[in-house]
Amino acid sequence: MNHTCENGISFDLFLHCSLVPSCFIVAILSFIQRREKQRMLDERFPVLKGHFGIVVPLDFIGSLSNRWSYGFAFGAVSSSVLVLFSEGYLPFNVPPWARAIVYLVGALEVGVAYYPFFACLSTPHRMYGGVLGLLYTLTWVIVTVLDIATCPGGEVLGPWQKLIFQWPSLLCLLFLLGRYVYMIVKSVRIHLKLLAEEEEQQLMQSHQARYVQSLLKRPSERLSEKSWFQRKIYDWDPNFKFPNRMIGTSVICLIGLYAVTLTDYSLSDYAFDKLDALKDSMAELAASCNHTNNLFIALVPQIEKFSDVARKSWLATTIFASLTSVSYTFHVLACYRKHLRRLWAGQRGFLPEKFHNPSSAVSVAAIARYSGWQIAFTLWGYFILHFVQFLFAVLFVYGVVIPLQEGRFVEWLTNFGFVLLTIGIVIALVILQIVMVQIFFLQDKLDPQDKEKPLALNNRKAFHNFNYFFFFYNVIMGLSNCILRLLMSCIVGTWLVSRIDRTIMQRGYESMDPEHWKNRDKEGRPRTPSSITQHLSQTQKAG
Repeated sequence: MNHTCENGISFDLFLHCSLVPSCFIVAILSFIQRREKQRMLDERFPVLKGHFGIVVPLDFIGSLSNRWSYGFAFGAVSSSVLVLFSEGYLPFNVPPWARAIVYLVGALEVGVAYYPFFACLSTPHRMYGGVLGLLYTLTWVIVTVLDIATCPGGEVLGPWQKLIFQWPSLLCLLFLLGRYVYMIVKSVRIHLKLLAEEEEQQLMQSHQARYVQSLLKRPSERLSEKSWFQRKIYDWDPNFKFPNRMIGTSVICLIGLYAVTLTDYSLSDYAFDKLDALKDSMAELAASCNHTNNLFIALVPQIEKFSDVARKSWLATTIFASLTSVSYTFHVLACYRKHLRRLWAGQRGFLPEKFHNPSSAVSVAAIARYSGWQIAFTLWGYFILHFVQFLFAVLFVYGVVIPLQEGRFVEWLTNFGFVLLTIGIVIALVILQIVMVQIFFLQDKLDPQDKEKPLALNNRKAFHNFNYFFFFYNVIMGLSNCILRLLMSCIVGTWLVSRIDRTIMQRGYESMDPEHWKNRDKEGRPRTPSSITQHLSQTQKAG
């Protein structure tokens, strides 16, 4: 899984060994967790009566408590999630057909190892959760720091590879330490009657009440309250809170993009160094040959030029693809808020019609599936987007930049002018067909005040001849438009592959993009503001 050295700590072994204290902590939390229903086992063993309830790591449906704490807990898990994503988790050799089972076992092991981070945050017994979480997290921090200190180097990023890769996860662990200390201090103060008991989570949140109040205002009043940044650039909503799983998913996506970007850059630098070495070898081979018509002599400058262009293009597109993927992560959050508001209002028009009323099993399963799919699509989307951008960057350099650098500006301008002229003529002929139909082949307006002529033909015989001659031309036009359509579909599809908030399929074929529509309906519970307005009216009466 990780690069190891002689004096270093085997992080793989620590992950396996951490299963024992993890299960012990979960057993303690389960013992102190009371069950609501009594079982037959409770009558046989009165000592265990009501104990060993189900421990919930976090609420994946819509919990809004400890959102950032759960987000940092997901950040601590990110390093192991990336190992699973890279398919580097194979503790022993297995046949190809069993790899999926091994990856499932690996995912379960990672889930059990990191389970206490979440369970200690979500348990209602704050003192026990704080103490156990503090001890478990402190162990992980110590082992991680020792692993970085004793064996910091690696084959990809050099002598400081582990520190560069693992500082986000280490920062998240340190935040969790502070969070558990805060939980302990708060529990002690509540026990000493220095602080009031926390109220249970209400069915109606205060931000939802404020949202209904904003809906009851006039649009002009709501617009006047927004700043220039909100009106022109980005309109954040203080009356909306993202649930735990969305924040956790975004944190893992951002940390994952950071890690894969570093790996991408380092491996590409290594690959281009090998290409430069190949170029030097070919140059030496060409120099050793005295033949006049030596192929290597003509090939070496081209390889040298391509190596320089490819290296710079890859670096530029690495930055651009990273920024694009990061912006997609935040854009998905904005789309999540917009789609959730529509679903709460019962608006399903943006979904395919056949999925307006999906089965309950599909909707609930989408809740468990969304986070993992979003992370995988974001990381794979980065690689696909980067490669496509790299191809276009190389084509742009060879088609525009190099001719200008070599003083072939007139030649380039001539070729570019021919391309523009061809496109202009094609567009002009399309417009000409519309204008000719408008002038010669449509009947006059029924009323002089009408904006358009009626959909009624005039000069039918001339129109048939017009259709006959333009039929052959439109066949040629259709061929070029077909190629253009295919090219644009490929570009848009690769550009949006990581965004499952919108489909990359055409209308009518959305069912072939299940990652889109299944996850769009993950919050398909319609809500109305009636209960919230009722709460507001009761509050006003009480006041």
